[in-house]
Amino acid sequence: MGEICTREKGHRGLHHRRGGSLLWNDLQADPPECSGAGTPAPPAATLDDGFPDGRGLCPVCWAFVSLESGVLTPHDSWRGDPTRAEADQRREWFNTFGW
Repeated sequence: MGEICTREKGHRGLHHRRGGSLLWNDLQADPPECSGAGTPAPPAATLDDGFPDGRGLCPVCWAFVSLESGVLTPHDSWRGDPTRAEADQRREWFNTFGW
C-alpha cells in the first residue's frame, strides 16, 4: 500500500484516486521504460552550445534520447533533468524551437 500524503487537500500530485490522500507506491506505478523506444526520429535541432548533442526528441515522454540507426534507443520516461544546467538548456531549447 502507498504512503499517506500530508500536504493540503486539493494540491496537484500523484494520488491513488482523486480526492484521496493515499499516494501510489512503486508497485502500482507505471514501469519506468518509455514506450517511445524504437520510434524513428531525426536528431533534434541544436542550440548554439550544441544542446541536445545529436539526441532525438521522444514524442511520448519529451525526453532527449540517443539515436541508433535513426531510431530512439531504450530509455526511461523523462522525469526531470539530472542537473540545473540541463534544465536550463532544455527550457531554452523549447523556448527556441517549440513543442
